[in-house]
Amino acid sequence: MSELANMSHESTGSVMVGTSALIESLLKGDFVCRTTDEDSWRALQNQATRDRIEQYLNQINRTLASAAEGEVYFCGYLELGDNERKVISSQFRDICQSLTPLVEWLVLVQESSGADAPLTQGAPIRLTELQTRIEDTPAFREQLSQLSQYRLFGSTSSAADNQIKLVFKRLLELGYLIRPNKDKQIYIATGKLDYLYEVIRFIDETEALSLEAQAETITQADLI
Repeated sequence: MSELANMSHESTGSVMVGTSALIESLLKGDFVCRTTDEDSWRALQNQATRDRIEQYLNQINRTLASAAEGEVYFCGYLELGDNERKVISSQFRDICQSLTPLVEWLVLVQESSGADAPLTQGAPIRLTELQTRIEDTPAFREQLSQLSQYRLFGSTSSAADNQIKLVFKRLLELGYLIRPNKDKQIYIATGKLDYLYEVIRFIDETEALSLEAQAETITQADLI
């Protein structure tokens, strides 16, 4: 092997080592956005980096997908066989079952905060302030009580304080929110919310189909 070839091989190996953590994160099912991991997100803005990651993922039947015009990246299947389609169908049904509580939570946050638009990536939520507004308004308290009892959240408490903390804890686990400072009750919306909006739009566009039919016809680029 020539010296030039050696240098090229070493350079490629170095790049892959540098992106290994990012690839592992994608394969775990993480959604990479500016809010969750700005360094990785910035790396993915580079076409050469995306090409190298795509080349690696393709070897294991995976592909790098994006949503919200490149604001969030995730890992999908490159080709869909029977097993892959079963996985996607299962994930799609899970998301559909979670849509009602998630949408009701988004509506509650928007209405109680007086915002003109739904929550999107990077938007902060000050939990203490939100809780105060909800507790001061009977209609909001009732909304919180109802949505917190969905299976997605599973609250059995009658106290608004416990209900809202459980809801936010679950949203952290699901990746829709992050809490940068553990000493502060400030949460930040992630790009996974923007991905959720695209799923909702997809469902709206195919509402004539049953959920089972939708699950059978979607491609990996549409939904993981």
